[in-house]
Amino acid sequence: MGRIRRFIEKMQRNFCRGGVITFYRKKGTSIGQGCEINKNFNIIAEPYLVKLGDNVRITSGVKFITHDGGLIVARRSEECRKLCKDIKEADIFGKIIVGNNVHIGVDAIVLPGVTIGDNVVIGAGAVVTRDIPSNCIAVGVPARVIKSITQYVEDNIDSFVYTKSMSYEEKRKYLEEKS
Repeated sequence: MGRIRRFIEKMQRNFCRGGVITFYRKKGTSIGQGCEINKNFNIIAEPYLVKLGDNVRITSGVKFITHDGGLIVARRSEECRKLCKDIKEADIFGKIIVGNNVHIGVDAIVLPGVTIGDNVVIGAGAVVTRDIPSNCIAVGVPARVIKSITQYVEDNIDSFVYTKSMSYEEKRKYLEEKS
């Protein structure tokens, strides 16, 4: 029983609702109600440019990038300095807005200026370079919409396993016997 308890405690530490949310709210991030944010989530600069709706789930390794670092190369280019004499002072920023009821998968990256709609799943490892509409699944590099949420349920309903009311031990036993 001790190993199971330690495992559960480790998972709870890794998938923290309060500490990470409190940290980013103090930095100016707007975070709605019912959100779950993994402690390995990272906003690369300007957390005050990020707005999360209600019931957003952000998993391990997700990164939000609110600025475009490419200008560092342009600032050093003689040709670019001729185009814009003040380029050494220039930056490019973009807000990131995430709607309600959104799941963002492991190691996804969301770039500046992106809005993600309501009822969206962003797949693991996706790189979101442009807006994602509501009610869909988006995956890949760059992320693209592959199906609606309704189609996702229709495609997978035969694979559903109803374990949410099971204890850890019941779920483990059920899944090991099923596999």
